[in-house]
Amino acid sequence: MASAHLSPNEATHRPRRVLLVSTPRTASNLLLKVLNIPNQPNTYTNEKGGYFFYPAFISAANNGYMEKPAAQWTEQEKQKVKAVYQSCVDKLEIAAAQAEASNKMMFIKEHAFWIFGPAAFQRKLTGVHDEEFLNAFRVHTPEKYGSLGTYASSNETIFSDEYLRSWQMGFVIRHPALSLPSFWRALMTFAKQGIIDEDAVKVTTVTSMGMCWARSLYDWCLEQHGLSRPPPVVDAYDLINNPGVVVRFAEETGLDPKALQFEWESQDHEKKGGFWASNHAKTSVGDDFEGSHIRAANVMLTTLSSSSGMITNRTPAEVDIAVEAERWKVEFGSQVAVFIMKEVLESMPDYEYLKARRITV
Repeated sequence: MASAHLSPNEATHRPRRVLLVSTPRTASNLLLKVLNIPNQPNTYTNEKGGYFFYPAFISAANNGYMEKPAAQWTEQEKQKVKAVYQSCVDKLEIAAAQAEASNKMMFIKEHAFWIFGPAAFQRKLTGVHDEEFLNAFRVHTPEKYGSLGTYASSNETIFSDEYLRSWQMGFVIRHPALSLPSFWRALMTFAKQGIIDEDAVKVTTVTSMGMCWARSLYDWCLEQHGLSRPPPVVDAYDLINNPGVVVRFAEETGLDPKALQFEWESQDHEKKGGFWASNHAKTSVGDDFEGSHIRAANVMLTTLSSSSGMITNRTPAEVDIAVEAERWKVEFGSQVAVFIMKEVLESMPDYEYLKARRITV
Protein backbone atom coordinates (compact mmCIF):
# COMPACT_ATOMS: atom_id res chain seq x y z
CA MET A 1 0.00 0.00 0.00
CA ALA A 2 1.51 3.30 -1.04
CA SER A 3 1.65 6.15 1.47
CA ALA A 4 0.76 9.71 0.51
CA HIS A 5 3.18 12.63 0.62
CA LEU A 6 2.90 15.20 3.38
CA SER A 7 0.59 18.08 2.54
CA PRO A 8 2.01 21.61 2.95
CA ASN A 9 -0.10 22.09 6.08
CA GLU A 10 1.10 18.82 7.62
CA ALA A 11 4.70 19.63 6.72
CA THR A 12 4.39 22.80 8.81
CA HIS A 13 3.19 20.76 11.80
CA ARG A 14 5.50 17.78 11.63
CA PRO A 15 5.61 15.55 14.68
CA ARG A 16 8.43 16.39 17.03
CA ARG A 17 9.11 12.81 18.14
CA VAL A 18 9.69 9.87 15.80
CA LEU A 19 10.06 6.28 17.00
CA LEU A 20 11.42 3.78 14.49
CA VAL A 21 10.10 0.40 15.61
CA SER A 22 12.33 -2.49 14.59
CA THR A 23 12.91 -6.19 15.12
CA PRO A 24 16.48 -7.52 15.39
CA ARG A 25 18.27 -8.25 12.10
CA THR A 26 15.80 -6.36 9.92
CA ALA A 27 18.47 -4.03 8.47
CA SER A 28 17.37 -1.32 10.89
CA ASN A 29 20.96 -0.10 11.38
CA LEU A 30 21.32 0.13 7.62
CA LEU A 31 18.17 2.25 7.51
CA LEU A 32 19.65 4.58 10.14
CA LYS A 33 22.84 4.78 8.08
CA VAL A 34 20.94 5.73 4.93
CA LEU A 35 18.73 8.20 6.78
CA ASN A 36 22.00 9.71 8.05
CA ILE A 37 20.43 10.53 11.40
CA PRO A 38 23.50 12.22 13.00
CA ASN A 39 23.67 14.66 10.10
CA GLN A 40 19.97 15.38 9.70
CA PRO A 41 19.81 19.18 10.08
CA ASN A 42 16.71 19.42 12.28
CA THR A 43 16.92 16.15 14.17
CA TYR A 44 18.24 15.21 17.59
CA THR A 45 19.19 11.76 18.81
CA ASN A 46 21.66 10.18 21.21
CA GLU A 47 25.00 8.64 20.24
CA LYS A 48 23.34 5.28 19.54
CA GLY A 49 20.37 6.54 17.55
CA GLY A 50 18.10 5.22 20.30
CA TYR A 51 18.46 1.92 22.19
CA PHE A 52 17.30 3.50 25.43
CA PHE A 53 15.64 0.23 26.43
CA TYR A 54 18.60 -2.06 25.85
CA PRO A 55 19.25 -2.34 29.63
CA ALA A 56 15.71 -3.66 30.12
CA PHE A 57 16.32 -6.36 27.51
CA ILE A 58 19.63 -7.46 29.04
CA SER A 59 18.15 -7.49 32.54
CA ALA A 60 15.19 -9.60 31.41
CA ALA A 61 17.33 -12.03 29.41
CA ASN A 62 19.99 -12.61 32.06
CA ASN A 63 17.68 -12.90 35.06
CA GLY A 64 15.18 -15.31 33.54
CA TYR A 65 12.41 -12.72 33.62
CA MET A 66 11.20 -13.43 30.09
CA GLU A 67 10.03 -16.94 30.90
CA LYS A 68 9.26 -16.65 34.63
CA PRO A 69 5.53 -17.30 35.36
CA ALA A 70 3.67 -14.45 37.01
CA ALA A 71 2.83 -16.49 40.11
CA GLN A 72 6.54 -16.98 40.85
CA TRP A 73 7.44 -13.28 40.93
CA THR A 74 8.09 -11.62 44.26
CA GLU A 75 7.11 -8.00 44.84
CA GLN A 76 10.80 -7.17 45.12
CA GLU A 77 11.49 -8.66 41.69
CA LYS A 78 8.61 -6.72 40.15
CA GLN A 79 9.87 -3.48 41.62
CA LYS A 80 13.42 -4.23 40.47
CA VAL A 81 12.36 -4.82 36.86
CA LYS A 82 10.00 -1.86 36.82
CA ALA A 83 12.86 0.31 38.11
CA VAL A 84 14.99 -0.69 35.12
CA TYR A 85 12.19 0.26 32.71
CA GLN A 86 11.65 3.52 34.59
CA SER A 87 15.35 4.37 34.39
CA CYS A 88 15.25 3.83 30.62
CA VAL A 89 12.26 6.14 30.26
CA ASP A 90 13.81 8.80 32.46
CA LYS A 91 16.97 8.85 30.33
CA LEU A 92 14.89 9.02 27.17
CA GLU A 93 12.93 11.98 28.52
CA ILE A 94 16.14 13.82 29.43
CA ALA A 95 17.25 13.45 25.81
CA ALA A 96 13.79 14.47 24.57
CA ALA A 97 13.98 17.63 26.67
CA GLN A 98 17.34 18.45 25.08
CA ALA A 99 15.79 17.98 21.63
CA GLU A 100 12.91 20.26 22.56
CA ALA A 101 15.28 22.90 23.96
CA SER A 102 17.19 22.79 20.67
CA ASN A 103 13.92 23.10 18.73
CA LYS A 104 14.68 19.83 16.98
CA MET A 105 12.74 16.67 16.30
CA MET A 106 13.60 13.72 18.53
CA PHE A 107 14.38 10.53 16.58
CA ILE A 108 15.05 7.14 18.18
CA LYS A 109 15.07 3.51 17.15
CA GLU A 110 13.96 0.78 19.56
CA HIS A 111 13.33 -2.92 19.04
CA ALA A 112 9.60 -3.48 19.49
CA PHE A 113 9.76 -6.13 22.22
CA TRP A 114 11.96 -3.91 24.41
CA ILE A 115 8.96 -1.77 25.39
CA PHE A 116 6.66 -4.71 26.10
CA GLY A 117 6.72 -5.90 29.71
CA PRO A 118 7.15 -9.41 31.14
CA ALA A 119 3.38 -9.96 31.10
CA ALA A 120 3.36 -9.73 27.30
CA PHE A 121 6.18 -12.28 27.08
CA GLN A 122 4.22 -14.60 29.36
CA ARG A 123 1.15 -14.31 27.17
CA LYS A 124 3.22 -15.20 24.11
CA LEU A 125 4.78 -18.20 25.84
CA THR A 126 1.68 -19.52 27.63
CA GLY A 127 -1.34 -17.84 26.05
CA VAL A 128 -2.40 -16.50 29.47
CA HIS A 129 -3.26 -12.81 29.79
CA ASP A 130 -2.77 -11.39 33.29
CA GLU A 131 -3.94 -7.78 33.54
CA GLU A 132 -2.64 -7.27 37.09
CA PHE A 133 0.79 -8.59 36.10
CA LEU A 134 0.75 -6.33 33.04
CA ASN A 135 -0.02 -3.25 35.13
CA ALA A 136 2.83 -4.03 37.56
CA PHE A 137 5.38 -2.81 35.00
CA ARG A 138 3.66 0.32 33.69
CA VAL A 139 6.02 3.27 34.04
CA HIS A 140 5.53 6.87 35.08
CA THR A 141 5.85 9.48 32.34
CA PRO A 142 5.73 13.29 32.54
CA GLU A 143 2.23 14.73 32.94
CA LYS A 144 2.69 16.92 29.86
CA TYR A 145 2.01 13.81 27.78
CA GLY A 146 -1.28 13.20 29.60
CA SER A 147 -2.16 12.54 33.20
CA LEU A 148 -5.05 10.10 32.68
CA GLY A 149 -2.95 7.01 32.10
CA THR A 150 -5.39 5.13 29.89
CA TYR A 151 -4.53 1.77 28.33
CA ALA A 152 -6.30 0.27 25.34
CA SER A 153 -6.82 -3.49 25.43
CA SER A 154 -4.41 -3.70 22.49
CA ASN A 155 -1.68 -1.86 24.42
CA GLU A 156 0.59 -4.35 26.20
CA THR A 157 3.54 -1.97 26.38
CA ILE A 158 4.90 -0.34 29.51
CA PHE A 159 3.49 3.01 28.29
CA SER A 160 0.08 4.61 28.51
CA ASP A 161 -1.84 5.37 25.34
CA GLU A 162 -1.23 9.08 25.93
CA TYR A 163 2.52 8.62 25.99
CA LEU A 164 2.56 6.39 22.91
CA ARG A 165 0.55 9.01 21.06
CA SER A 166 3.35 11.52 21.65
CA TRP A 167 5.43 9.57 19.10
CA GLN A 168 4.98 9.13 15.40
CA MET A 169 5.93 5.55 14.70
CA GLY A 170 7.61 4.08 11.65
CA PHE A 171 8.46 0.42 11.10
CA VAL A 172 11.20 -1.62 9.44
CA ILE A 173 10.62 -5.32 8.67
CA ARG A 174 12.37 -8.23 7.00
CA HIS A 175 11.41 -11.76 5.98
CA PRO A 176 11.57 -13.97 9.12
CA ALA A 177 13.44 -16.73 7.28
CA LEU A 178 16.30 -14.25 6.89
CA SER A 179 16.10 -12.25 10.11
CA LEU A 180 15.46 -15.06 12.59
CA PRO A 181 18.43 -17.33 11.82
CA SER A 182 20.62 -14.23 11.69
CA PHE A 183 19.46 -13.33 15.20
CA TRP A 184 20.11 -16.88 16.44
CA ARG A 185 23.62 -16.64 15.04
CA ALA A 186 24.17 -13.31 16.81
CA LEU A 187 22.76 -14.57 20.11
CA MET A 188 25.11 -17.54 20.11
CA THR A 189 27.98 -15.09 19.66
CA PHE A 190 26.56 -12.97 22.50
CA ALA A 191 26.52 -16.06 24.72
CA LYS A 192 30.14 -16.89 23.90
CA GLN A 193 31.13 -13.33 24.79
CA GLY A 194 29.17 -13.35 28.04
CA ILE A 195 26.68 -10.69 26.93
CA ILE A 196 23.71 -12.97 27.68
CA ASP A 197 23.41 -16.33 29.39
CA GLU A 198 23.58 -19.29 27.01
CA ASP A 199 20.49 -20.77 28.66
CA ALA A 200 18.56 -17.65 27.67
CA VAL A 201 19.21 -17.92 23.92
CA LYS A 202 16.15 -19.98 22.98
CA VAL A 203 13.68 -18.06 25.16
CA THR A 204 15.15 -14.76 23.97
CA THR A 205 14.62 -15.86 20.37
CA VAL A 206 10.98 -16.81 21.00
CA THR A 207 10.11 -13.64 22.89
CA SER A 208 12.16 -11.23 20.78
CA MET A 209 11.88 -12.24 17.17
CA GLY A 210 8.16 -12.52 16.61
CA MET A 211 6.73 -9.87 14.29
CA CYS A 212 3.75 -9.87 16.65
CA TRP A 213 5.20 -6.97 18.68
CA ALA A 214 5.62 -4.71 15.66
CA ARG A 215 2.19 -5.67 14.34
CA SER A 216 0.64 -4.98 17.75
CA LEU A 217 2.09 -1.46 17.77
CA TYR A 218 1.09 -0.92 14.15
CA ASP A 219 -2.50 -1.95 14.83
CA TRP A 220 -2.58 0.19 17.96
CA CYS A 221 -1.61 3.17 15.79
CA LEU A 222 -4.49 2.47 13.42
CA GLU A 223 -6.93 2.61 16.35
CA GLN A 224 -5.94 6.17 17.25
CA HIS A 225 -8.29 8.97 16.27
CA GLY A 226 -6.94 11.75 14.10
CA LEU A 227 -4.29 9.63 12.36
CA SER A 228 -3.97 11.12 8.88
CA ARG A 229 -2.33 8.04 7.37
CA PRO A 230 -1.06 4.62 8.47
CA PRO A 231 2.46 4.53 9.94
CA PRO A 232 5.17 4.13 7.27
CA VAL A 233 6.62 0.62 6.92
CA VAL A 234 9.91 -0.15 5.15
CA ASP A 235 10.78 -3.68 4.08
CA ALA A 236 14.50 -4.53 4.10
CA TYR A 237 14.40 -5.69 0.48
CA ASP A 238 12.98 -2.34 -0.66
CA LEU A 239 15.43 -0.47 1.54
CA ILE A 240 18.32 -2.11 -0.29
CA ASN A 241 16.91 -2.16 -3.80
CA ASN A 242 14.60 0.85 -4.07
CA PRO A 243 16.03 4.18 -2.82
CA GLY A 244 12.71 5.90 -3.43
CA VAL A 245 11.21 4.01 -0.50
CA VAL A 246 13.69 5.60 1.91
CA VAL A 247 13.03 9.03 0.41
CA ARG A 248 9.32 8.53 1.04
CA PHE A 249 9.98 7.35 4.60
CA ALA A 250 12.05 10.46 5.24
CA GLU A 251 9.30 12.70 3.87
CA GLU A 252 6.60 11.07 5.97
CA THR A 253 8.58 11.27 9.21
CA GLY A 254 9.77 14.84 8.80
CA LEU A 255 13.39 14.01 7.96
CA ASP A 256 15.29 15.86 5.24
CA PRO A 257 15.50 13.69 2.08
CA LYS A 258 18.46 15.77 0.88
CA ALA A 259 20.53 14.49 3.83
CA LEU A 260 20.14 10.82 2.86
CA GLN A 261 23.27 8.87 1.95
CA PHE A 262 23.56 5.70 -0.10
CA GLU A 263 27.35 5.45 -0.04
CA TRP A 264 29.82 5.94 2.81
CA GLU A 265 33.32 5.12 3.94
CA SER A 266 33.82 1.64 5.32
CA GLN A 267 35.29 1.53 8.81
CA ASP A 268 36.89 -0.78 11.33
CA HIS A 269 33.95 -1.16 13.70
CA GLU A 270 36.08 -2.35 16.60
CA LYS A 271 38.14 0.85 16.44
CA LYS A 272 35.59 3.46 15.42
CA GLY A 273 32.54 2.37 17.39
CA GLY A 274 30.14 1.80 14.52
CA PHE A 275 27.09 4.05 14.32
CA TRP A 276 27.94 6.07 17.42
CA ALA A 277 31.06 7.96 18.36
CA SER A 278 34.18 6.14 19.50
CA ASN A 279 34.59 8.29 22.60
CA HIS A 280 31.41 6.79 24.00
CA ALA A 281 33.16 3.45 24.31
CA LYS A 282 36.01 5.11 26.19
CA THR A 283 33.69 6.65 28.75
CA SER A 284 31.61 3.52 29.30
CA VAL A 285 34.22 1.21 30.80
CA GLY A 286 32.90 -0.37 33.98
CA ASP A 287 29.23 0.13 33.08
CA ASP A 288 27.80 -3.37 32.53
CA PHE A 289 24.93 -2.26 30.31
CA GLU A 290 27.02 0.09 28.19
CA GLY A 291 29.93 -2.31 27.99
CA SER A 292 27.71 -5.17 26.86
CA HIS A 293 25.99 -2.83 24.40
CA ILE A 294 29.29 -1.95 22.77
CA ARG A 295 30.27 -5.63 22.52
CA ALA A 296 26.84 -6.44 21.09
CA ALA A 297 27.19 -3.63 18.55
CA ASN A 298 30.50 -5.07 17.41
CA VAL A 299 28.60 -8.26 16.54
CA MET A 300 25.49 -6.67 15.06
CA LEU A 301 27.24 -4.00 12.98
CA THR A 302 30.12 -6.01 11.54
CA THR A 303 28.72 -6.21 7.99
CA LEU A 304 27.49 -2.62 7.94
CA SER A 305 30.73 -1.21 9.33
CA SER A 306 32.83 -2.93 6.68
CA SER A 307 30.52 -1.87 3.83
CA SER A 308 30.59 1.28 1.74
CA GLY A 309 27.03 1.06 0.45
CA MET A 310 24.17 -1.32 -0.22
CA ILE A 311 24.95 -5.05 -0.37
CA THR A 312 22.17 -6.30 -2.62
CA ASN A 313 22.75 -10.05 -2.25
CA ARG A 314 21.90 -10.03 1.47
CA THR A 315 18.14 -9.87 0.93
CA PRO A 316 16.80 -11.80 -2.08
CA ALA A 317 13.56 -10.81 -3.81
CA GLU A 318 12.05 -14.25 -3.23
CA VAL A 319 12.71 -16.35 -0.14
CA ASP A 320 12.18 -20.11 -0.28
CA ILE A 321 11.76 -21.18 3.34
CA ALA A 322 12.34 -24.86 2.54
CA VAL A 323 15.66 -24.06 0.86
CA GLU A 324 16.67 -21.84 3.78
CA ALA A 325 15.77 -24.64 6.22
CA GLU A 326 18.29 -26.98 4.59
CA ARG A 327 20.97 -24.38 5.19
CA TRP A 328 19.96 -24.11 8.86
CA LYS A 329 20.39 -27.87 9.26
CA VAL A 330 23.94 -27.64 7.95
CA GLU A 331 24.85 -24.58 10.01
CA PHE A 332 22.99 -25.18 13.28
CA GLY A 333 22.04 -28.87 13.30
CA SER A 334 18.63 -30.49 12.84
CA GLN A 335 17.24 -29.69 16.29
CA VAL A 336 17.88 -25.95 16.04
CA ALA A 337 16.71 -25.95 12.42
CA VAL A 338 13.35 -27.36 13.50
CA PHE A 339 13.07 -24.73 16.22
CA ILE A 340 13.88 -21.90 13.79
CA MET A 341 11.40 -23.24 11.24
CA LYS A 342 8.63 -23.24 13.86
CA GLU A 343 9.36 -19.65 14.83
CA VAL A 344 9.58 -18.52 11.20
CA LEU A 345 6.22 -20.05 10.32
CA GLU A 346 4.60 -18.45 13.37
CA SER A 347 5.96 -15.03 12.36
CA MET A 348 4.96 -15.21 8.70
CA PRO A 349 1.32 -14.05 9.03
CA ASP A 350 2.38 -10.91 10.92
CA TYR A 351 5.20 -10.26 8.46
CA GLU A 352 2.92 -10.68 5.44
CA TYR A 353 0.38 -8.37 7.08
CA LEU A 354 2.96 -5.61 7.56
CA LYS A 355 4.59 -6.23 4.19
CA ALA A 356 1.24 -5.69 2.45
CA ARG A 357 1.14 -2.26 4.11
CA ARG A 358 4.70 -1.20 3.35
CA ILE A 359 5.73 1.90 1.42
CA THR A 360 5.82 1.25 -2.32
CA VAL A 361 6.97 3.70 -4.98
